[in-house]
Amino acid sequence: MGKRLRELRKLAGLTQKELAQRLKIGQTALSRMEGRQDILISTLRHYLTGLGATLRVDARFDNSPLIVSHLREADFRFQQVDENQLLLPILGDDVFPAHRDVVFSIKPEYCDKIVEGKKTVELRRRFPMSVPAGTTALIYATSPTRALLGIAEIGEVHRRTPGEIWENFSDRACIARKDFDSYFDGVERGFVIELRYARRLRRPLHLSELRERFSFEPPQSFLYATQQMLEALRDECTEISH
Repeated sequence: MGKRLRELRKLAGLTQKELAQRLKIGQTALSRMEGRQDILISTLRHYLTGLGATLRVDARFDNSPLIVSHLREADFRFQQVDENQLLLPILGDDVFPAHRDVVFSIKPEYCDKIVEGKKTVELRRRFPMSVPAGTTALIYATSPTRALLGIAEIGEVHRRTPGEIWENFSDRACIARKDFDSYFDGVERGFVIELRYARRLRRPLHLSELRERFSFEPPQSFLYATQQMLEALRDECTEISH
């Protein structure tokens, strides 16, 4: 590793003395660094910063269509090599998506209960725990309604076993036990997304309009909302802030 770093430094046109000054370390310490076989990631990042580079570590997955599907839903940044292979950055400044608001696909009967304030949690088999409180949640009603008709704010996100979810949140989820058991069948832990300040949009945006204006396609579970869609809702349909 040290030898490769030394070669990179030379390619960058820097002497040991010049790079040591950039890193604010002694030239002797830099020389020892370039003589090592193994280097801590934090040290490697610091060295490359001195060369004007950023460090990114990738994980390569083969035969990974399921992982690809999950990454798309969570909006992770990755490079798909082909249909069965992808590169996922696991270290670097652009690994995780920035804060973005979400669109939930929800059955119409549940959407009505959300905007009426009766259903105050949404259940999901998968959901990123990194979504912060205060994130806007747009409510899309699936077939036969097929329209964006509500808005809420995400509170806390909980990851629990199905038994714990039913015990603690069933009265707020407005779901029958048989439907709950069917949905979480085979899942060790699911997600509970608390919803607050739910209200109906001033007018629904039907799928045809969403497709024409925002190239929107309904997600199976959820997706991240575009800034263009949020601005349109702010101007035309409702106030985003409560």
